[in-house]
Amino acid sequence: MPGKIWFVGAGPGDPDLITVKGRKLLEQAGAILYAGSLVDQAATLYAPQGCEIRDSKDMTLDEMTAWLLDQASRHAVVIRLQTGDPGLYGALIEMTRPLTAAKVEWAVVPGVSSAMASMAAAGETLTLPEVTQTVILTRVAGRTPMPAGEDLESLASHHCTLCIYLSITLLHEVQNALRAAGWQEDAPMLVVQKASWPGLEKIVRGTLADIKQKCQAEKIGSQAMIVASPTLGAADWDDLVRSKLYDPAFTHRFRKASGEIAHD
Repeated sequence: MPGKIWFVGAGPGDPDLITVKGRKLLEQAGAILYAGSLVDQAATLYAPQGCEIRDSKDMTLDEMTAWLLDQASRHAVVIRLQTGDPGLYGALIEMTRPLTAAKVEWAVVPGVSSAMASMAAAGETLTLPEVTQTVILTRVAGRTPMPAGEDLESLASHHCTLCIYLSITLLHEVQNALRAAGWQEDAPMLVVQKASWPGLEKIVRGTLADIKQKCQAEKIGSQAMIVASPTLGAADWDDLVRSKLYDPAFTHRFRKASGEIAHD
């Protein structure tokens, strides 16, 4: 019987941020195909002795699929180790369709995305009561075009949290789209390069007006998350609306309300 192929999210870069399930699978793996251009090689250190480990950075999609199928004919546990979460910009379905056609079992282990890791590194929050309750994960059109209605200007018109992937080399286009959508020049912005990578992480805070210049000064040109959000900098605000769930004036099935809803 063929083995099972697991698509494991390695997380944003820090090997300790892989899930417990992902690490346990790596420890059982007979073969691992990892994204060497993006996944820190330290993640493969969990592999057992004798495990066949292959870097996929020089492979085409067809070559990766063929490698996985070949390894599944010889090992019970085969892993495709991907950056972040396999289902977000990870070519997941493109790789699993041939496996399904070949009647090879596969499954996905989710991973921490760089959007979450970037906000954690900066000590920021994606949502805030009465500020924004919506997060959009997107990118700027490059060699991969955006579907109709998903251009950044249209998405930015919601004025919620925008986590913009794969777009640091097009930061000027990000700025133009936000301006066209009505964002002010002093709107806070955040760029985090290699979020969680030990010794390599860079955090740049700025505004719509100056974020590009600040990133150029830090020589950030790849592997960076761009965040535009009305929540940025909230830790320093004079006033903050508290979450209703934990407010003493809010009743739920575990606690009866008492007093008035408080504000910081």
